Amino acid sequence: MSRYHIAILPGDGIGKDVMDAARIVLDTIALDAEYLPGDIGWECWKNEGNPLPDRTKQLLRETNCCLFGAITSKPNQDAQKELKPALQGKGIVYASPIVQLRQEFNLHTNIRPCKAYPGNPLNYRDDIDLVIFRENTEDLYTGVEFRPVPKPVFDALMTHKKMKAFATTPLDEMAISCRIITKKASQTIIRNAFQYAQQHKRKSVTLVEKPNVLRETSGLMLEEGRKIAAEYPSIPFKEVNVDAMCMWLVKNPQDYDILVSSNMFGDIISDLAAQLVGGLGFASSGNIGDSYAVFEPTHGSAPKYAGQYKVNPMAMLLTVKLMLEWLGEKKLAAHLEQAIAQVIKEGKVRTYDMGGTNTTLDVARAVASTFEKR
Repeated sequence: MSRYHIAILPGDGIGKDVMDAARIVLDTIALDAEYLPGDIGWECWKNEGNPLPDRTKQLLRETNCCLFGAITSKPNQDAQKELKPALQGKGIVYASPIVQLRQEFNLHTNIRPCKAYPGNPLNYRDDIDLVIFRENTEDLYTGVEFRPVPKPVFDALMTHKKMKAFATTPLDEMAISCRIITKKASQTIIRNAFQYAQQHKRKSVTLVEKPNVLRETSGLMLEEGRKIAAEYPSIPFKEVNVDAMCMWLVKNPQDYDILVSSNMFGDIISDLAAQLVGGLGFASSGNIGDSYAVFEPTHGSAPKYAGQYKVNPMAMLLTVKLMLEWLGEKKLAAHLEQAIAQVIKEGKVRTYDMGGTNTTLDVARAVASTFEKR
């Protein structure tokens, strides 16, 4: 019987391409695992009215963790048009399946390493090594939105003095989204960032928010951040506004190490940081909960490239490395990262984004071959 049971969700577009690359590497390293395929994404939405079927959620409950490819996600109005005719007009509302997974399985911590590997011609600088901790279940991603705004909601909000400016705005000409930040989730993500910094001997933790404008929500995170930072006096703690952080990441990215933020700001700065180390083709992530985790590259489904095996699989292969670490297979993870770094440094096998002509699977095979030789 296999030691691990891993759910495999290729998803949409290039999700299958990069998942095939991952399987080449996983088969080579001979992880003692059974891989169980599942359905997720746009085809499920179009044909079933649910991009995350119940059978897929049950699959995840029966496995140790999940490796996920990519999904196509569109605004609700566009999503409605693509439902098969029998499902249209029934009030079914599209919701991102990966956001659903994060919330339903309480995958509270999103970890996004952004590391510049020597020899990558796309590096902004070669000395960048950031890890972003993004709160994964709250903020604007809770989906508590209104359009048109129900009158009871509007009347309740009118008790706030700053709503007076909208007193005469018609309710059907207004949209409201709620930013929800809780003390518990703030404590969890910030403490996880400090614990990671301590365990991996990182040089600092920087909280990225906007408390000078979002005084209550960002203010709550800042308040909890300062309390937790006091428990780790040996780790320097910085506070930077999110707009300034975008500037400093471009100007002096080498000055930062661990960044921690709420859901929306964490999403934004992690894409910026990814571009500094070669783009989304190098951006891995892990959605970590107390007892379950879903690992995914952070790129989208890129439907125009689907099935061409053209895209860079390094993000997915680095995601496999994160999964191995979480499973406790630290030696395998380290050897895999070394193999990835060597292939990048040698520059003999590269996809089009790096100026090469090799396929997705060529790169995976090169990494697998290098792993075997180590």
